[in-house]
Formats: sequence, C-alpha cells, structure tokens
Amino acid sequence: MPDFIFESSWEVCNKVGGIYTVLSTRAKTLQTVLKDKVVFIGPDFWQGKENPLFLEDNTLFDAWRKKAEKEELHVRVGRWNIPGQPIVVLVDFNPYFTIKNDIYGSAYADYQVESLHGYGDYDEASMFSYAAGRVVESYYHYALSKKCKQVVYQAHEWMTGLGALYIKKHVPEIATIFTTHATSIGRSICGNNKPLYTYLNNYNGNQMAQELNMEAKHSIERQTAHNVDCFTTVSDVTGLECEELLDKKCDAILMNGFEADFVPKAAQFTKKRKAARARLLEVANALMGTELKDETLIVATSGRYEFKNKGIDVFIDAMNRLNYTEDLNRDVLAFIEVPGWQAGPREDLKGRLESGMTYNTPLDFPIITHNLHQYDGDRATEMMKYLNMLNQGDRKVKCIFVPCYLDGQDGIFNMSYYDLLIGNDLSIYPSYYEPWGYTPLESVAFKVPCVTTSLSGFGMWANKVKGEQSHIEDGVEVIERDDYNYDNVCNAVKDTVLRMTKMNKKETDAARKNASKLAEMALWKNFITYYYDAYRVAIENMKTRMYLRNN
Repeated sequence: MPDFIFESSWEVCNKVGGIYTVLSTRAKTLQTVLKDKVVFIGPDFWQGKENPLFLEDNTLFDAWRKKAEKEELHVRVGRWNIPGQPIVVLVDFNPYFTIKNDIYGSAYADYQVESLHGYGDYDEASMFSYAAGRVVESYYHYALSKKCKQVVYQAHEWMTGLGALYIKKHVPEIATIFTTHATSIGRSICGNNKPLYTYLNNYNGNQMAQELNMEAKHSIERQTAHNVDCFTTVSDVTGLECEELLDKKCDAILMNGFEADFVPKAAQFTKKRKAARARLLEVANALMGTELKDETLIVATSGRYEFKNKGIDVFIDAMNRLNYTEDLNRDVLAFIEVPGWQAGPREDLKGRLESGMTYNTPLDFPIITHNLHQYDGDRATEMMKYLNMLNQGDRKVKCIFVPCYLDGQDGIFNMSYYDLLIGNDLSIYPSYYEPWGYTPLESVAFKVPCVTTSLSGFGMWANKVKGEQSHIEDGVEVIERDDYNYDNVCNAVKDTVLRMTKMNKKETDAARKNASKLAEMALWKNFITYYYDAYRVAIENMKTRMYLRNN
C-alpha cells in the first residue's frame, strides 16, 4: 500500500458527471484505510463564493500553504463535504495562462504532446492539470520526501494528463497512475455517428483524431497512457478501445463501485419511495391533465445529454412503439431526465403545482417540464413531435422530458435525483457508448431493476456475474447491441417494459430483490481491491524505473 496518495480530477468538489460519483463514493473506503493520507486536488472555481461541496479549514497544512503562496501557488485547503470528508486542495489555475505556450512547449519537447490544435476546454483543463502537478511537487518536497517512500499520484481523464507527465519529470520518485474513464477519440467517433465496434480493429487513433479535430485531447491522453507507471480504465470494453485507439494495453481495470450509505433503509426506504412516486404523478397530472393511478408503471432514463451514445433515441422510440402494442393494459409514465440548455421552470406548470389542485386539461406542449433557451434543434423534443408523442389523453404511454439537473432546487420537482430515482419501477439505459455505467448501478442500488446493453461495462459485468445473459427477472436486462441493430434494441426495450407491466407483485419483488443483491456485489469494499492492484503495479514500475535511471 502507498504511504500517501494524491488524486487529481476536474470533478473534485465539482459535481458535473460520473467521475464525481466514482471519487466521492470511494473516498470513504480510502479514508478508512489511509486516514488523511489521501489528498484530492481539484480546480478552484468558487473563489469569493461558497462551495457547498467544500469545507475550508485554514488549520490544515497551514505551514505548507504559506510556503505555497511564496511559490505563487494559490490554493485553498479543506475537506470534501462527502462521507469520509477527505482532505482537498483546490488550486487556482488562472495565473498559468500567461505561460501557457512555455508549458505546451515543454510538454512537446519532453513527451511529444501535440497542443497546437487545442481549442475550447483544452487550455482550461491543461492549466489546471499543470497547477495540480505543481501542488503535488511542492507538498511532496515540503512534507513527504523524507518520510514517505511510496507515494502515488492518480490522474483521471485527459484533463489531468499534463500534470501526471509534469510529476514524472520533476518528481520521478512519485508513482503515477492515469485512468481514462472513456477515450476522447472513442466518444468522438460515436458522437459523429461512425460505427465504433465493427471497425475498432481497423481504426487508427491518430488518424481519426486528425479527421475529427481531436488531435490535442487525443495526444495528451495517448502520451500520458504511454508514459505513466500504471495505465488503467474502468471496464473490459473500454480496455479494448484503449488498446486499439491509444495503442496501449491497460495495466489494470478499475471497475466503479459505490457506497450504500445514501440508500435509505427499511421504513425510511418505503417512505421515500412513496413520496417520490407521489411527486412524479403530481407533476405529470399538472403538466398533462391526466390522472394516473399509483399502479402506473414509472420508468425513466437519465445521464448526460448524449442523444445517441446514451440511447435517448432508443428510449423515445421504444416508448412510442409500446404505445401501439395491443396487449398493453397498464399505464406507463416515462421520464427523460437529462440536463439540457434549460431556461428555468415553466411558470404555468409551477403555478399549477403550487395550487395543489388536480387537473383534467393539459398545458400547452405537455411533454416538457422546463423552458428551453432554444427549442429548435433540441433532439428529444423534436423526435417526440415527429413521432406525435404529445401525451394525448387516450395514450397508454406518456413521456415527459425533464431537461435539468435534479439537485432539489429545479423549481418543479424540488427533489434530488436519488430521491426521485427510488420511485421508479424500471430504469432504462440502452447506451451505445458507455464505458462503465453508473446510472444502472445506482438504479439497482435503489432496488430498481434496469435495462442496459452489452456495450456498457456494467452490462458486461452483470452478464459475467450471472455466467450468461442477464434478464430483468435477475434485476438487470442486458440487451445485445452492436453498430447496426438499432431496431432490435428498440423492440427489446419495448418488450422488457411490457414484461414488467405484466409481472405480479411476487415477480416484481423478486426482480427488485435480485437488483439489490447485484448492487451489493459492487460495493467499494469489494471493488477497492482493483485499486490496490493498480497501486502495487505503479509502485513496482516506479521502483524499476528509478533503479534503471540511477544505475
């Protein structure tokens, strides 16, 4: 085990995606093993404002902070407001923009990192990554170099690659780990509607990066993978992608686990599930003017608004096909919970909800809960309109788009994502590109059976656990998906929902129980061993590297 661990990510105290869940749920397990010998490093976006995820503590690392200021490192130190409350250093990376070209020049000279074609968020991420590397260098020499022989720095995603390379050059006695949660070029290939899986063995990552204008991000990701002491990813499916597109085989697979702390127990679980269902049905009534009974099957999809990659297109299409299924004898209420470019809650809907009344007439455009800045070009609402999915009263299946972060303050539901997830009967994630899949894992943790695909890391794992293809009765329906079977996937999703509508209470309870059992197997206490393996590999390779360097 390392004596000390630094871990850097764009999502430390910055809740924007799945990596936040990876880090924040694992932190408690690491804290138990290495009390305050784990330090997370994140970007300081909240200068002058209160960050609810960051608890500043000026007594932590007080002497080093004063030294860091003299080195023109602008940091704040405190604790992450999550279970375990690990130590966090937030760094202001803005000062480094003035020497950006020098930083990029050194990265090219040392590691052939191509930054000339960087644009958008590339500069911002790179300056943060460089600043994080400087933080580690400073604190290591001040507090660790004489007493800690085994120090690890783990960098997450291409956004932190520059820092990992900086550390390898300037603090070579620190073992480096780089974890890609999804390759930038693989995601881009899928996002540009090119078939990834059929031609994976024939793609050249460098060539595709040039074609798709991804050269800078691909370059830092590729070069970091080749130069760290231990290169890792989160699933077998992404491991194949790394081997083909980054030309580097992973040293370890770090599957994503979770902590069960946030899942309510016993009577509290029942209470929260009842409250979630009541709120979902209340919003549906206020929006559509249709009274849906409690036995309505509530289904949902969620995640990033990647229309094809996350299977949002499949979800909408499947719900439309279900509407025309003759033997559907139960109401289905479907929610698309993905954050879009929303412009606040609909005032007409908000007014109805505040009145507390029950309605029998719909609002105008009763398929969306929040206003959008730009309706033209919004793919979810455009597809629903094209399919005439306008929540007509005679339709058995109703579909509602919720284009906001469910943080408890959205103005309509005013409940957090987890507090609403618990009310689902079924969650559906028919992803085309899904390196792991936290949303299905979270779903089964809340005893909600889910649908995923064979192209997701989680789906592959669920099949592996069962020893054959997993079905909804097992808690997870894993649908076979490839580059060209979109129609089959839509029908499989439709058929799975139809099966759920016909299940009796005993069958439903069994599926929910099996979902929960599978989730227990993915607790961090089980998956943390993969990280221990990565630490061992990194430290051994660092020691070999240092021996060769010194002899």
